[in-house]
Amino acid sequence: MASPVNKTTGAQGFWASIARILLVQVLVLIALSGAIVFYVDWSSKVAFAEFLATSQQTTGSNPVIHPMTLQGPCERGAMARLHGSA
Repeated sequence: MASPVNKTTGAQGFWASIARILLVQVLVLIALSGAIVFYVDWSSKVAFAEFLATSQQTTGSNPVIHPMTLQGPCERGAMARLHGSA
């Protein structure tokens, strides 16, 4: 017959293994969170640098502004009514 001491040791071993598994999971979660934060920070810095480089290229030259053209039938009718030809 099994002694009560063996049952206690088995239960303690079970809870100890559960605690180790939880500790490993928490450590992996922290490592993944750190990696994600590092990646987001790095990619936002790269995107911001690209944005600044693009904006510096366009500030030196005069951008061409094209007039807006109306293309739909409703817009043509509205323009004609505004000018009094309809």
